Amino acid sequence: MIITNSPKMKECINIAKKIAKSDYTVLINGESGTGKEMIAQSIHNYSNRSIYPFVAVNCAALPENLLESELFGYEKGAFTGALKEGKIGLFEIANNGTIFLDEIGDMPLKLQTRLLRVLQEKQIMRVGSDNIINVNVRVIAATNKDLKKLVDEGLFREDLYYRINVLPISLPPLRERKEDIMPLLESFLKEK
Repeated sequence: MIITNSPKMKECINIAKKIAKSDYTVLINGESGTGKEMIAQSIHNYSNRSIYPFVAVNCAALPENLLESELFGYEKGAFTGALKEGKIGLFEIANNGTIFLDEIGDMPLKLQTRLLRVLQEKQIMRVGSDNIINVNVRVIAATNKDLKKLVDEGLFREDLYYRINVLPISLPPLRERKEDIMPLLESFLKEK
């Protein structure tokens, strides 16, 4: 549940509820701690995909080679240290559901190219495989970075930016919704 008294945040929640009924890609912008994952989870919960998995992955938390094998899976013997039976990736796990790509602004360019292909073709290929796997996944991405600026600097693919920025939501920082400070504080104190 999202705790808010803020008109700005309530408007974001209303937009998220409307967006939930579509299948388009969503880009959630907001500073750290603004509730991007909670909004993403809410979009999934209100969607027609809600009975299927919601899979969240932090693109900044894993090194490039590990992120690739986590997202797309790998075949047995694909690399040293791989499970002998291989492993399915998060896109396959999220099939028919939603994958939440948090901190997408930190995704390496090579993986951005692969992600763009997944969004265009609705297909993945495991690391070390030449078999194509069809996936039906809604992508919700989030960032606290200015992706347009990263595009201008050559650090984020422009075509991927436009592909994920179909339905944007910008979450206000807490300093712009001071009416939420006390209710959030009370909620955090109750959890302890």
